[in-house]
Formats: sequence, C-alpha cells, structure tokens
Amino acid sequence: MPLTDEQRQEIESERGETRPTRRATVPALEDILYEALPVLDHGFVRVIDYMGDDGAIVQAARVSYGRGTRRVSEDRGLIQYLMRHRHTTPFEMCEIKYHVKLPIFVARQWIRHRTANVNEYSARYSILDNEFYIPAPEHLAAQATTNRQGRGDVLEGDAAKRVLDLLREDSNRAYTHYAEMLNEDAAGNPADPTWPGLARELARMNLSLNFYTQWYWKIDLNNLMHFLSLRADPHAQYEIRAYADAMIGTLQRWVPLAHAAFLEYRMNAAAISATGLKVIRRLLAGEPVEQKASGLSPREWRELMAVLGREVAK
Repeated sequence: MPLTDEQRQEIESERGETRPTRRATVPALEDILYEALPVLDHGFVRVIDYMGDDGAIVQAARVSYGRGTRRVSEDRGLIQYLMRHRHTTPFEMCEIKYHVKLPIFVARQWIRHRTANVNEYSARYSILDNEFYIPAPEHLAAQATTNRQGRGDVLEGDAAKRVLDLLREDSNRAYTHYAEMLNEDAAGNPADPTWPGLARELARMNLSLNFYTQWYWKIDLNNLMHFLSLRADPHAQYEIRAYADAMIGTLQRWVPLAHAAFLEYRMNAAAISATGLKVIRRLLAGEPVEQKASGLSPREWRELMAVLGREVAK
C-alpha cells in the first residue's frame, strides 16, 4: 500500500502530537491511532478518533457516576450478559471514526449500512489518483453456479491472465482519458491551452468501479459490530471482508471485553430457527431425522447440518 510523501508526513505529524485529556483513553488503540493499516493493494483503514471504552459500556448499563471499584471479571460478566441478551443501547455509548481508502465498488456495497456518518472524497472538486484495484490471482473466480452473488472455482492459467490483462488495460485507458478530459497539469493549469477541458464532475464518470475513493466513517460500537458480523463473515465478498478483518483488529484493541463477547455470542455463534431447534432436540433424543421430514428447506437443512458439523450427502 504505497503512501504519498504528503500522506506520510501528515500521519507522522498526527502521531507525533499528544493532548491532555480527562476522558477515558485506551493505550492499545492509542498505539495505532492515525496509523494506516494496509488493506488490498492500495487501500487502508485508519482509526482517527474514538470515544469510550469497555468501562463506558458498563457505566451506561449501570447508569453509574464513576468507574467504580468493581473487578474486571464483573465487568466482563456484565458485558457478556448484555451481548448474550442483545441489550444493545450500552454499546451505543462508544463511537469510533475511521479514515478508509477503498475501491468504489466496495464503497457502494459498504454504504448500504445506513447507520454511520460518512463524508466521502469528492471527485466533483478534486482529482482522483491513478490508483485502481487489481485482484490477486487467487481471488479471481468464475460466477458460482449455485449462488447468484457468489464466486465459484478460481480461474487459472490463460483465463486468469486474460482477466488481469483486461482489468489493467481498461483501468489505464480509463484514467488516461479521464486526465485528457480534465486537461489539467500537476499545477492545475491547462495541459493543452487550445481547449478548456471537461468539468471534474463530468470527467469522473469515465472511471471504472475499481478506482479508489476515500471517506471518513464514524459509527457507534453496536452498529459497528452489526457491520462486522455481516462483512467479516466467511460468506461475505472477499474485498469488503478484508476491510472488516482489519477493523476487527482495531475493535480488539479498543474494547477487548466487548470484542471477546462479540466473538463468543455473535461471530462464532449460530442463530437457530424454531424448527431447527426442534430438529436438534429430536436428534439429541436419538431420533433419526431426514431433511424431508424435518420441516426445513434443503438449504436450511444444509446450513443446520453445517452448524452441527455433520456432512450432508450430495
């Protein structure tokens, strides 16, 4: 993930400043504050600011005036209880703000989560960098035959090379034409004085969805965990999952007790339907149960058997 000299200087300047405060801070998160955590080929995630910690969750749940003298084990138990029983409002007392650099097609998927405050880099006013996402060969796959929005077998050999060549050629051509339409040099002067060039808000439409954009994204802890539970799931699209994985690392640094409860009761847990629960009870009673007599659809049956670690005959 190459950073420009200007970006490096900005990050070094931000990380070099310290500010006195009476509010709760988290040393583990402070250690990476403003640091660009690389994602994909040119992207990154940076924690810019945050409010609250595990203690803020506990404080909100107890509606107490101070941090108190309770032991960490008691705080852990309360946070686990809140997570287990989906008492979500205490988690909303914590907020975090990220600076994210990501491909436009990932951003358009990401923005469907309408529970955050977002301010995106504007290509109406500024010129986008010549940076576009090219997948690693192991992430090139054909369309899945059983899932309309999933990937199938990984492309290999000439097929993979052809796709990569097309992506690079199309992206390079698009940016070349974008720059030509803008008709601006590095100083903002006309590159060709004989014609005025096209407005930035129009020239941008020529760029493809794999070009990088950036935004500031601020969200409370409860909604962040909901985002991560969907986007860090193994079934999520790889590109957005890469960002979610990086953000889970920041979650662990920020609120370690909430992070552990999140993994225990959300990420590594399973939701079972009422019919599925009946099937489990029948299985525990030693009763043989087949899919056709279970009341579950074939897909629901496969998902339940996967949770139970049982193979399903194809």
